[in-house]
Amino acid sequence: MRPHGESGAIRPRTRITRRFETLADKGRGGFVAFITAGDPDLETAREILMGLPEAGADLIELGMPFSDPMADGPAVQASSLRALKNGMTLKKTLDLVADFRAADDETPVILMGYYNPIYIYGVDAFLADASKAGVDGLIIVDLPPEEEGELCVPALEAGVNFIYLTAPTTDDARLPRVVEKASGFVYFVSITGITGTRSAAIEDVERHVNRIKSHTDLPVAVGFGIRTPEQAGEIAGVADAAVVGSALVDIVRDNLDGEGRPLEGLAGKVLDKVRTLAEGVRGGA
Repeated sequence: MRPHGESGAIRPRTRITRRFETLADKGRGGFVAFITAGDPDLETAREILMGLPEAGADLIELGMPFSDPMADGPAVQASSLRALKNGMTLKKTLDLVADFRAADDETPVILMGYYNPIYIYGVDAFLADASKAGVDGLIIVDLPPEEEGELCVPALEAGVNFIYLTAPTTDDARLPRVVEKASGFVYFVSITGITGTRSAAIEDVERHVNRIKSHTDLPVAVGFGIRTPEQAGEIAGVADAAVVGSALVDIVRDNLDGEGRPLEGLAGKVLDKVRTLAEGVRGGA
């Protein structure tokens, strides 16, 4: 039987659960690295993905490229478009996870994106293929709790964590509904607006994290606007994990030639940035 939360909702026990338990035992927060699958091309994205655990990523968020990523800022939007232009699909994204799993059976992988590609793929087929590939969790930014029957409940029944977003505007009346069927962790978007634009004051982040924790026993990861090792360390000191995406995607953008092809050493530069961010998190524990 799968573990249940306080509300009785199914909470699949996945690599995410085990990783946060390990981090808690170590007494430190985690570092979550986000990259977009297939950005700037499949081979470079595979090289980056394979190197993330050794570079210090405790968990990995893998963006599912989509043509209209409305919650993302310019950097992540551009990464999706680069990947799509080079032929990335949801099936190839799942294949990429399967390749990763053949080499690493411990590091959690969360797919982040939008419902449309999953709907077109077919929910049942997607969940079956995602589970087989080794996906641990889903963050689907345009499916609120009111639409839980579309994907959240089927995902939980398939043994895949479904991770909900909260924001500074998610008040105490709304929070219980948001976390009711959440599993894996709760993702706190530390600013209102789109990704990669600005950062939040650490005092405000801590206050919101504590507020979320008053409604759930799940870990809380914080993202949006984290760009430096110092910021990552601060966040990991008041939350269970710090999430960084745009700062990594920007390195991809800045290391392409005039035709959009990767310059030599691109993957290494992304992984070097991951190392410095991970060191910031470990130093900020």
